[in-house]
Amino acid sequence: MKKILVLQTLFTALFVSSFVYAHGMSEAEKQTILEGGNLQFLKIGATHMLTGYDHLLFVFGIVFFLTTFMDVVKTITAFTIGHSITLITATLMGVTVNYFLIDAVIALSVCYIGYENIGGFRKFFEKSPDLIWAVFIFGLIHGLGLSTRLQQLPLGEEGIVLRILSFNLGIELGQIVALCLMVALLFKWRHTKSFLQINAVSNNGLIVAGAFLFLMQMHGYSHTIGPDEFGFPEDSHLHAHEKMESQAPMPGSEYRTLPQTESPQSQ
Repeated sequence: MKKILVLQTLFTALFVSSFVYAHGMSEAEKQTILEGGNLQFLKIGATHMLTGYDHLLFVFGIVFFLTTFMDVVKTITAFTIGHSITLITATLMGVTVNYFLIDAVIALSVCYIGYENIGGFRKFFEKSPDLIWAVFIFGLIHGLGLSTRLQQLPLGEEGIVLRILSFNLGIELGQIVALCLMVALLFKWRHTKSFLQINAVSNNGLIVAGAFLFLMQMHGYSHTIGPDEFGFPEDSHLHAHEKMESQAPMPGSEYRTLPQTESPQSQ
């Protein structure tokens, strides 16, 4: 029971830390980022990974059953290569996607890895999809999400490549820190009699968390394409969300701004 409580506390901490870190960026803060140079982008990358609960949940699922150092290295390297490719190329090419949609797909990747860990695919297929390739493909998707976040930051016109590489290096450093803590925690749990119970709770928890994040992101996406299509009175629905935004900004809002709609007067 204590192990389960520890696990629940870990998941709660991941969610709370992301909400604490989320805040809007003023013009002064954007200028501070530019003046901070490459080290500032490295710091932002590391902080984003360490507070990116969706990325952390996915990495946790990846290493859950990996018992050897080489297995961890090969799998995490596939993920790193994947998200580095799309992070760098998409940013340089100015390719962006709706951040609600990309985060929704990332949430599904969390569901996927949890379902894989409980042997879900083996119930319907002779063997599970190759983990390395699956992780690499999801890495590409995660990288696109990271690029979309990065492009919300002031990158400037000069030295943009170094800023992108610094951000990516920060992501990797943050990932290494989180990975070391996860591997150490899992190594300890594997030597306990309750690991099988922890396995069920952890991976079903990943599926539930991923599904919740998916619904949350799709709800946000619906607001960007049809804010008047909700089954609430227009006035109360608007004010409810204004209150929500003032009290608890969306995770990752420091890297993005909501799409602006033209007012009737400007048309």
